[in-house]
Amino acid sequence: MTCNTTILGKVAWILVLVGALNWGLIGLGNFLGFQGNIVALLLGSMPTVENVVYVLVGLSAVYKAAKCCG
Repeated sequence: MTCNTTILGKVAWILVLVGALNWGLIGLGNFLGFQGNIVALLLGSMPTVENVVYVLVGLSAVYKAAKCCG
């Protein structure tokens, strides 16, 4: 059984992907002079929800690292 077959594994994979794409856009935005933080653009008026998304992305990365690389 691979780590992406459970619901938790799939949700974690999606959140890690969202986090990676967001960081890529932040870096690209810094080079090109635009706001690349999609999470902040979408949830900027709700900072608590934005912070929850960041925490969930981080926890998902830890989960994926522990399950797939451990």
